[in-house]
Parts: sequence; C-alpha cells; structure tokens
Amino acid sequence: MTQEIYQKAMKFAGIHHSNQKVPGTSANYLLHISNVVMEVIMAHKFKENFNLDYAIQVAILHDTIEDTLADFDEIKAKFSEEVAKGVQALTKNEKLASKQKKMLDSLNRINELPIEVGIVKLADRITNLQEPPAHWSLDKIEQYCEEAKLIADYSVGKNEYLHQRLLNKIYDYEQDYVNALV
Repeated sequence: MTQEIYQKAMKFAGIHHSNQKVPGTSANYLLHISNVVMEVIMAHKFKENFNLDYAIQVAILHDTIEDTLADFDEIKAKFSEEVAKGVQALTKNEKLASKQKKMLDSLNRINELPIEVGIVKLADRITNLQEPPAHWSLDKIEQYCEEAKLIADYSVGKNEYLHQRLLNKIYDYEQDYVNALV
C-alpha cells in the first residue's frame, strides 16, 4: 500500500538525512525530499503510466547514497534491488573527473532503467530550480541552468507533464537568476 511504502522510505531517509539541510537554508532536508515526491505524485495524476509505489521509493531515497552513509546493499536489503538500482543511477560517480562527465554518466544510467527513475530526476531538478544559495557565483548559477537543460534533453518521453514543468522552470530560472545577474 502506497502509504506504508511512503512511511517506510521516509523514515529511512529521515534517519539518514537527519543532520542535512536544504542548501542555502536552515530547512531540514526532508523538505526537499517531500517536494520531489509531490512532483512525482502530480505527474502520476497527470498520466498514470508508471508504477507510483516504485517512483515514490526512489524519489524519497534518491540522495541517500550520494549524501549519507547509506549504501546500495542497505537500500537493496530494506527495499529492493530495483529501488537500489534506481537510487544508484541517480547518484553521481565521484570517480569521474568533471561535473559534466558525472552528470552524463548518471543520465545514461538513468535511461537504462524504467521510466520512474527518469521521472524522479525530472522532479528533483524541478524542485532544485529555486532561488540559488546566496554564495553561488553567476558562473555556478549558469552551469546549474545548463545542467537542467541537459536533464531535459535526456528526459524526453519520460513524462510530458514533468518535462514541460522543467522547461518552464528553466525559463523562469534564466529570467530570474541568470539574465537578472548579467
């Protein structure tokens, strides 16, 4: 049942992200996670062509390998191998040299998995295209926007609703933060 799956995953994420804040704020990281899940639920409401329970688990856990001490095996044992593979694909490979190579590698791994993983990637970037932290340089803001465009390019066909939302968020982000600072 969706509610039990949500609660189990949220408890796991809450424990693992307990000391993490949304970058540039004092908000607990679960705010970001809940926003990503909300985007996934709204996408499912738009078109019910994906497994909502799987997508919710991946959405809630999407940053646990990258940002916490949780690992693939722990997620596999607590949830499933399918969920662990989705979270792993959303995790950047820190052994790669550049940010662009890390992003392309992750996007390629995402595209090898079911559409739910790509849907979570779209939802994550939509949620992250908020006002950038005050310490970000214009170059960092521009790079982040370019990454969002790359995600949009690699995510065509995953979910029309989220894809269009991402394109709209990119446009707004450019107007509000990239062009406004130039």
